[in-house]
Amino acid sequence: MTTRANHFQTVPVLINTLVEASQASHKSSLEGAIKNLVDIRASQLNGCAFCLDMHLKQGKLRGERELRLYHVAIWRESPLFSAKEKAALALTEALTHIGSEGVTDEVYRHVREHFSEVEISELTFAIATINAWNRLQILAQMTPGSQDAAYGLDRAGLQ
Repeated sequence: MTTRANHFQTVPVLINTLVEASQASHKSSLEGAIKNLVDIRASQLNGCAFCLDMHLKQGKLRGERELRLYHVAIWRESPLFSAKEKAALALTEALTHIGSEGVTDEVYRHVREHFSEVEISELTFAIATINAWNRLQILAQMTPGSQDAAYGLDRAGLQ
């Protein structure tokens, strides 16, 4: 197996900037559960195993119900998510897999029904940030769970 770039070692200034952006995003007015759902769904869509593993464990540690974690992939059909959460997940999908139509008026109207303009900007920033992390980790191919002890994720009890 080819050794991959370790962005933490090669470009620490850029990584620290992204860390700071992530921390600022997580201090925004958005509900923690919504931010976690966004992180999980974007990581699923992007196929980022390391990030998906991390955000599922974070969700459990933050008190998220396990069944909701399992249902993120089927959020449209699941009765476990509020209309606001579904709007956030729809925007996550639209901004993660941007098609030729961009974010449709229908998706934007649905988001606007549940979020203020400031919250829409915060949500968009959260989606952009997790997409950046996903792309970095996909290239690096870090093993899922390999940093659990460092991040305290081993306490989630998901082995």
